[in-house]
Amino acid sequence: MIPYHWIEEAAERIQPHIRVTELTYDPHNDLFLKWENHQITGSFKARGAINKVLTLVEWEREAGLVAASAGNHGQGVALAAGLVGTRAVIFSSENAPQVKLEAMRSLGAEVHLVQGGYAEAEREALTYAQETGAVWISPYNDGQVIAGQGTLGIETLYQLPPLHQVTWIVPVGGGGLISGIGAAIHGVPTHDAHRLIGVQSQASPFGHAVFHTGSQAGAVEKPSLADGLAGPIEDQSLTIPLMRRFLDDFVLVSEEEIAEAIRYAWNRYQEKLEGSAAAALAAALTGKVPHRPAVVVLTGGNIQPELHSKIVAGMLEAG
Repeated sequence: MIPYHWIEEAAERIQPHIRVTELTYDPHNDLFLKWENHQITGSFKARGAINKVLTLVEWEREAGLVAASAGNHGQGVALAAGLVGTRAVIFSSENAPQVKLEAMRSLGAEVHLVQGGYAEAEREALTYAQETGAVWISPYNDGQVIAGQGTLGIETLYQLPPLHQVTWIVPVGGGGLISGIGAAIHGVPTHDAHRLIGVQSQASPFGHAVFHTGSQAGAVEKPSLADGLAGPIEDQSLTIPLMRRFLDDFVLVSEEEIAEAIRYAWNRYQEKLEGSAAAALAAALTGKVPHRPAVVVLTGGNIQPELHSKIVAGMLEAG
């Protein structure tokens, strides 16, 4: 379990370093939209990374940090490394969006590109940590990372009007964010009636498989617009039992539905979303999560500009 007081402490710890992002209401769709694409690194990931790094003792900080990332977690780790004056080494897929790779480098990270996808990058990063003694900063399988992501849940609960029941629609990669939100919701008894729904792309359904079958066996990773949600979950990850405890359901959306949600966000809200964030909006717009009112957690906006332009123009339907 992630104690509720860990999330409260994380909120206080990271408050000087992050933004309180807007929660707006769309009456046409009866949706509350949490715009974490406005976060300091363009993604919620800064919350967990900063919280984790600020809890490290001096010798751990001096050893340096290492992470694997499609880009958003790496930006959070790089930002946190700068706050404590240490080095960040990030392993990323050679296919990661250039906009994310450049952002990590601009924050001072040393970026190593790996052939393959997230799983290969994570394997290389863990080997590097073992060989060098650098501190591994998991994007999800860590109590303090999960607590940091859970601050988004506390923040949103404060912003919501008093409602008896709300459905939360949350994108899932490794499960750190939705586990933190679940811990935040269930940490306050009056919020127990809230529903929590996870969303992934059909192109990388590892979390969906774990939730519904207890195993990732047979799940296959394909190219996806939702690059931040791609890749398998560590077999012994803390997030697996947390998701099975907190989630009410877990749904999949197609690449075409993600692309349409990116277009919709731009045309209706004038907001730029990356595919991972748009997956949650897609689940709401397609009716795969029909419950209302709902909170849609829009996790980030770090999408390659040319890709976004093509999607908005209808020139690209899928990854």
